[in-house]
Amino acid sequence: MTDAPAPALLLAIDSLAVDYRSGRTTVPAVRDVSLRIHRGEKVAVVGESGSGKSTTAQAVIQLLASNATITGGSVAFDGIDLVHATAKELRGIRGRRIGLVPQDPTVSLNPVTRIGAQVAEVLVVHRLASKADAARRAVEALREAGLANPEVQAQQYPHELSGGMRQRVLIALALIARPDLLIADEPTSALDVTVQRQILDHLDRLVAETGTSVLFITHDLGVAADRADRIVVLSDGRVVEEGTPDEVLRSPKHPYTKKLIAAAPSLQSAPALRALQIEARASANEEPETGDARADDVLVATSLVKEFPIPRTLGHGVTRAVDDVSFGIPRGGTLALVGESGSGKSTTARLALRLADVTSGTVTVDGDDVTSIRGSRLRAFRRRAQIVQQNPYAALNPRLSIGSIVSDPLAAFGEGSRATRKARAVELIDLVELPASVLKRRAAELSGGQRQRVAIARALALRPELLVLDEPVSALDVSVQAQILDLLAGLQAELGVSYLFISHDLAVVRQIADRVGVLRRGRLVELAPTAQVFDAPSSEYTKALLEAIPGQAVRV
Repeated sequence: MTDAPAPALLLAIDSLAVDYRSGRTTVPAVRDVSLRIHRGEKVAVVGESGSGKSTTAQAVIQLLASNATITGGSVAFDGIDLVHATAKELRGIRGRRIGLVPQDPTVSLNPVTRIGAQVAEVLVVHRLASKADAARRAVEALREAGLANPEVQAQQYPHELSGGMRQRVLIALALIARPDLLIADEPTSALDVTVQRQILDHLDRLVAETGTSVLFITHDLGVAADRADRIVVLSDGRVVEEGTPDEVLRSPKHPYTKKLIAAAPSLQSAPALRALQIEARASANEEPETGDARADDVLVATSLVKEFPIPRTLGHGVTRAVDDVSFGIPRGGTLALVGESGSGKSTTARLALRLADVTSGTVTVDGDDVTSIRGSRLRAFRRRAQIVQQNPYAALNPRLSIGSIVSDPLAAFGEGSRATRKARAVELIDLVELPASVLKRRAAELSGGQRQRVAIARALALRPELLVLDEPVSALDVSVQAQILDLLAGLQAELGVSYLFISHDLAVVRQIADRVGVLRRGRLVELAPTAQVFDAPSSEYTKALLEAIPGQAVRV
């Protein structure tokens, strides 16, 4: 009996080096990176922002930025030298033999072309189908990528879809030609855990059926652990560790790998922040938490309903986005709302903040009904409740200095003089653990984690009692994510501020929340203390969400 032959080599990267030019300065982004991908193999490249992950992927498909240069090494795809390939050769490979799922769904789709036409275009350009057949297959690809109504969404434009839905469109676009290699740059970072699982299951089936290879670029070690045959760890443009998920995650050798694992919520079986919360309550002799609203809750929502009219093109009537939702936010504590896209999380948060009017129901703050307040009373409420948006790249005005951004709420409410507002900005920046020097810089000069800290500082400027945190760490690397969660826990302990935490990442929620509410199609299917939700969930839907958390097989 002879051993089966080893799979053929598909992609070979040898000693790759890439530099970026910035004026007269040259910055090395990738330094001597080598990796192999065989047919049917899935390789995950992990590391923090700036580690060289995306640059390596862009070098493979020759889509580097105009100020980037490959200064050394080679990239060979099925024997083809991609570094020196002609434009015509690359056009025949991109989309047809190498599919790409880019990281940012907001800017990766044509805003003036319908979704179905964009997906079908791959087949038409590469002469893989007629226009009619391509349109039909585009709808099927959208269905496979997890869109609930692909016939409808194929006729829509990108701005009519949520961020998660746009990400699924990009996945459909990359897979429709059944490429030999799929480069997936953070392909599921914007998706709920259940949809993420569906997409990754689909990728697994594609690999099994067609032999497609996958190059994952991800900061989610749980996804890498569950889905990759091998993990390559990049730090500062260099490969510092490589091996199977078991080898890398259970027995890491490099200090950088150990740091990444320690910061990954999905890989921790006993989250540090949650342990600290339990310890703090025990020392304060507080009563055990229940999921129900309590008398000392800072905000209580009762029987919230929000309806939206259905567009005329799709019929008549209304759709109920929030359906009889009730909860309380503990004073000095955290309520997390979790659920899939379209479950009503963000709409519920907007109702709680009075950024949208309820159809029915009430919102009370310290016993005062704020459901229908207007004018000066609403303005006073704005001081007490602030929001930190999901996207740190879009939430800050690019034209203003950080100092102006942080002090802007103070100026808007006429609080203090210019000098005192400047002093308060210094205090706030120090509070979120940034150097005072950032006050003179602009948002474009900061990293994603730094921008999110600035957004938190701005939200705290008026000393609010409540912060609504809408996916505040979903766009961040695990180590930066851990720093922000540590920061939020520290601020809560120091300032006594309450949090309404909106997230699709249950591993993160497990670390920071006191209570968890699970939303499905606008209804609250579970509301209980965090430990109860994770250890003994009562809803089948909650159980499905928990089962979909990646990385459970290799938790440390």
